[in-house]
Amino acid sequence: MKRQDPYAALKIKEFNLFLFVRFLLVFGWSMQFIVIEWQVYSITKDPLSLGIIGLMEIIPAFSMALFAGHIVDQKEKRNLLAVCTAAFSLISLGLFLLTSSHFVGHWSTNSILYSIYGLVFFGGFLRSFFGPTIFSLVALLVPKNIYHNAATWSTSTWKTAAVSGALFGGFFISWIGVDKTLCLVFILVILSLIVLFQINKKPILNKKIGEPMGKSLKAGIQFVFKNKAILGVLTLDMIAVLFGGTVAILSVFAQDVLKVGPEGFGVLNASISMGSILTMLITTYIPINKNTGKKMLISVFIFGISIIAFGLSSIFWVSILALFISGAADGISMVIRQTILQLKTPDEMRGRVASVNSMFVGSSNELGAFESGLAAKILGPIVAVVFGGTMTLITVVATGALNPTLRELDLTKEIEANEKEM
Repeated sequence: MKRQDPYAALKIKEFNLFLFVRFLLVFGWSMQFIVIEWQVYSITKDPLSLGIIGLMEIIPAFSMALFAGHIVDQKEKRNLLAVCTAAFSLISLGLFLLTSSHFVGHWSTNSILYSIYGLVFFGGFLRSFFGPTIFSLVALLVPKNIYHNAATWSTSTWKTAAVSGALFGGFFISWIGVDKTLCLVFILVILSLIVLFQINKKPILNKKIGEPMGKSLKAGIQFVFKNKAILGVLTLDMIAVLFGGTVAILSVFAQDVLKVGPEGFGVLNASISMGSILTMLITTYIPINKNTGKKMLISVFIFGISIIAFGLSSIFWVSILALFISGAADGISMVIRQTILQLKTPDEMRGRVASVNSMFVGSSNELGAFESGLAAKILGPIVAVVFGGTMTLITVVATGALNPTLRELDLTKEIEANEKEM
């Protein structure tokens, strides 16, 4: 197999526009997440309230996921993403108004808190459409022989935006305040909408337009559950995110355990994504096609170890290092997961498969946030994090033993076959 150009996908203009749009959206969403978590915990001083944020997002995201996948496979992707982005801008505008001096001075604390939860709920509804739409659009912007390269750059852009949003979210809370930071998010989302319309509308590849929803959803679910590699990688990532996620209670560690303030809070969040960015950029030069399954298992195992180390640390720089390593390991697993999904999913089924993916992995972020908040409430933040890391390690060992298809997965032949087709 000839050496893949690490910049192959970046030579396509519309893919670059897509990356810019994705950066703006994720940067804004990540910053908004940090600010809202900080604001809610500052209001309540209750870690369970952070878990409620996750619960408010998972309910609509999970319940709407399959329906969203069906809609995505039936609709034109560029315009659908534009509709989702416009709706996201309304959420950002609403959060800005809720935290402005006018509302803070005239509304009760509970009214503001419940309104924030309501907008988070609406955001969860939108997220059920965002993931499948973006996943499907990527495949329409690049030729099939560089899907794996596009997946790496797309995931790297997502993580770069996440680290930047997390880092600047913490700093902006200190520099300009919560309300002005949320106003900035609104501006960024509007800018992303303008750039998005520079991408041309794309053809709908699904030949079964108008297919009954029940039959369509059944086909998508059956495809995922019959493909042991896809099912295995989704299950592994779901458990790791569900129990090993620490992001939802990082504000507790920043304020009560490490006592590092909003700047330190931003650094802790950013350190996770900085590790992911580094490893994902490396994978553009060192492909993960060989021994793909084993690399996936090893990366998630390292993730679990680093989460335990973070939970046990009381030293700021050690905590940063542990989160950096967790992000690095998570970055590898994300690139592998996205590559497997892109290579093994038929074009006409991308929306539905991405929706199942969001139910397994995306929704487990929110459910994991609730689990982390509840566990921190009952067990304390340190024990909660150590418990989550331990559950991740147990899951890796069990998956490696019970799913030989994933353990022995190697994508070399599939990538070579795609290159020969072009």
